[in-house]
Amino acid sequence: MKLHTLLSLCLLSTLHAADPAWLGTGEFQWQSSPPLVGPATDATDPDVALKDPSMVFHEGKWHLFATHRRASGKVDMQYLSFTDWKDADKAARHTLDFHDQYHCAPQVFFYTPHQKWYLIYQLVDERRGPKMAPYFSTTSTIADPKSWTKPQPMIETLPEGGDKIRWIDFWVICDTTKAHLFYTSDDGHFWRRETSRSNFPLGWSKPELQLEDTKDELFEASHTYKLKGRNQYLTLIEAMAPGQRYYKAWLADKLEGPWQPLAATRDHPFASSANVTQKVPWTTSISHGELIRSSNDETLEVDPAHLRFVFQGVDAEGYQAKKYGSIPWRIGILDLQVKR
Repeated sequence: MKLHTLLSLCLLSTLHAADPAWLGTGEFQWQSSPPLVGPATDATDPDVALKDPSMVFHEGKWHLFATHRRASGKVDMQYLSFTDWKDADKAARHTLDFHDQYHCAPQVFFYTPHQKWYLIYQLVDERRGPKMAPYFSTTSTIADPKSWTKPQPMIETLPEGGDKIRWIDFWVICDTTKAHLFYTSDDGHFWRRETSRSNFPLGWSKPELQLEDTKDELFEASHTYKLKGRNQYLTLIEAMAPGQRYYKAWLADKLEGPWQPLAATRDHPFASSANVTQKVPWTTSISHGELIRSSNDETLEVDPAHLRFVFQGVDAEGYQAKKYGSIPWRIGILDLQVKR
C-alpha cells in the first residue's frame, strides 16, 4: 500500500462529518482564474514582475501587498486596494519605499494585542547587521500606504551557521501563547523560531529544524495556517520540478510539529500544473502563493471547506528567462473544487 494512502487512512479517523475530502485523502483539484494583476508599465523604469502576494479583506476592500521587480533590478513592494479581484489590475499602485535597498516578500496581518497591522518582509541592508533578515513595519491605518513605520529588524544576528546560510520568505503565525516564525533556507531545510506573544516581534529563540529534503523538493515560500474549526495546522512549501514550480502540503496538531505529509510529492501535490484546470492556459507554475484567510488576525485561520490560493504564475516560455529577475510573474487565484 502506498505511503500517502496509509497516511490518508490515519487522517480519516480524525475527520469531522462536515470536513472536505482533501483532509483525509490529500487529493486536490483546482480551477485557475486568468491572470488578474501583473506588472505595471512605467516609461522610466518598467516593472518586470508582480509577485509574492499577501492580502486581507478589510472594510469592504482587498488590501494587496506584493513584490514588484523593475527592469533596473530594483526590488521593493507595492500596495493595491480594490473591491473586486476583477478590477485588481486597474487599481492604483503605491510603491512602499521603506528602504533604498532590496526588500520584498511581504506578509500582512492584524496583531490583536497591539491593535496594529504588521507587515513582515525580508530586507537587505549592507550598512548594518545581517545582509538579509526579517524586518517589520506597523500601521493603524492599512489603507494609507504612507502610514507604515520605518523598517525594524526582528532578529539582529545572522542565522545559525554563519553568513553562508540563507534564510528567506519569513512567515509569522500565533497560537494562544506564542508567536512562531517560519522560513526556509533554499537548501531543503524548513525552520521555526518562537517568542512569547508579549515579546513579539522580538525575543526569538534559536531555530529548530522542522523538515528536511533536497533543495528541489523543499525550496521556499513556506506559509502556515490554522484550520478553522479544527485543532490542526497546514503548512505549504514551494518546490521545483523541471521547468516549473509547484506546492506541497503538510499537517500538524501544533505549530511545533511534527509535520506529517498530506500532499508532499511531485505525483501527489497540493497545487501544480497537474491538478490545476485553466480555461485559458496562462501558467505552468504555481509559485509563491498565499491562501485567502477567514480572519485577518495573527492566528491566520483558513476555512478548509473554501480554500482559495492567490499565487504568482508564468508560462513555460517566461519561466525560461535567462535570469530569475527577468521572469514576468503575474498574479491569479486558484479555487478548490471541493468534494465531500
